[in-house]
Amino acid sequence: MSYQTSNAQLRITEIFFSLQGETSRIGLPTVFIRLTGCPLRCGYCDTAYAFSGGQNMTLQEILGEVDQYAPRYVTVTGGEPLAQKNCLPLLTMLCDAGYQVSLETSGALDIGAVDVRVMRVVDIKTPASGEQARNRWENLPLLTPYDEIKFVVCDEADYLWACEIMAVHHLADICPVTFSPAQGELNATQLADWILRDRLPVRFQVQLHKILWNNEAGH
Repeated sequence: MSYQTSNAQLRITEIFFSLQGETSRIGLPTVFIRLTGCPLRCGYCDTAYAFSGGQNMTLQEILGEVDQYAPRYVTVTGGEPLAQKNCLPLLTMLCDAGYQVSLETSGALDIGAVDVRVMRVVDIKTPASGEQARNRWENLPLLTPYDEIKFVVCDEADYLWACEIMAVHHLADICPVTFSPAQGELNATQLADWILRDRLPVRFQVQLHKILWNNEAGH
C-alpha cells in the first residue's frame, strides 16, 4: 500500500507557519508539524502542552495543510515525533513532495530508519535535563555532515559535561554542533563567554522564536 493511499494517521498537536528559531536554518520561513506525545520529561521542556491531546490526522490531511503555506522548509517536531511509527512515512512523503525537511528528536530513539533526505537534529541530554540516561549513543555513528547535534545547557556542570562528550565522541568531526542556554536557567552571555574562552568548535544559539514571540504556541 502506498503512502498516498494509506489511511495511516498521526496524533498532531499543531501545524503552523513561522520562522525557524534554531539550527543552521534559523530565520528561514518554515512550516512546523508538532506531533503529540513524548516519553521523556526534561526539566527545561518548553512544549509540555504537546504531551497529550491533539487530533488524529491522516498523512494526506497533514500534507494538504502544509501545502497551503507553499513552504520550502518543513520541520517535524514534538513532543518526540519518532514515538509515533507513522512519523517515518510522513517524513518520506514530505521529501517526495519536494520540501527540505528537518526532524527534531530527543536522541532517545533510533534514528536509523529516517529517510536519508531528512536533516536530523538530535539532542544530547545533559545531566541537568534529568534525562541523561535516555541518550541513545548508538545514534552517533548514524549521523552525517547533513545532520546536527544540539546541547541545551542548564549550568556550568552541564557545560563541562558537554565539552567532555564533545571530546570523547569527536562530535565536531561528525556534524555541526550547537550549544543553547536553557531559558531561565543559564545566562546566555555566560554560555557565550565559556565557548569563546575554551575555543569550542560549536555554534552558540539562542532561540529566535522566543525573542520574537515569547514562546507563544503557534510560533
